[in-house]
Amino acid sequence: MNIIEYIQNNWLLLLELTGGHILMVVCGLALALAVGVPLGMVCARNEKLGSWILAGANIIQVLPSLALLALLMLVFGLGFKTVVVGLFLYSLLPIIRNTAVGLQQVDKSIMEAGKGVGMSPLQMLLKVQFPLSLPFLMAGLRVAAVIAIGVATIAPLIGGEGLGREIYAGINYRNDTRIIAGAVPAALLAILADFFLGRLQKKLK
Repeated sequence: MNIIEYIQNNWLLLLELTGGHILMVVCGLALALAVGVPLGMVCARNEKLGSWILAGANIIQVLPSLALLALLMLVFGLGFKTVVVGLFLYSLLPIIRNTAVGLQQVDKSIMEAGKGVGMSPLQMLLKVQFPLSLPFLMAGLRVAAVIAIGVATIAPLIGGEGLGREIYAGINYRNDTRIIAGAVPAALLAILADFFLGRLQKKLK
């Protein structure tokens, strides 16, 4: 069976798996933004504490993805929750680092102007620094999204869904068509995420 015929016969399944893949990635990224942005702000304001935060995020990043998910499985069990937590942890580093760098790159003269009109440190952060650092944050989100889409392909090994299910089914049954049917959409998702987030990043500059 060629790939076109396989897609025609199984497009509903592939669409469902693609939707599941996107859902896992979006949930993981949303958690990473909710936690990573505040941590990035802490890193920008407190160099000593920031070095510890970045070191912890770096350690998570260098752990093999399958090993990390296996450890998380012992805590959260099989399935969706474990995959989302794993994607959240893998997405933290680029978001924390880019948020911190973006805040630190804000022009000092703008900061002085804000102080001159009587802004409090919190107002400066929320109304001046954070909006100006958004392009850096988007760059971090862009990297995190591509990483998360790739890591999500191993979700079936710990009871998750997504396009990895087709890839591993193809490997188990030595079926090249199923491998391609899972791998190509996953690759396209990563390319599309990088493209659209890159466009959004340029608009924010």
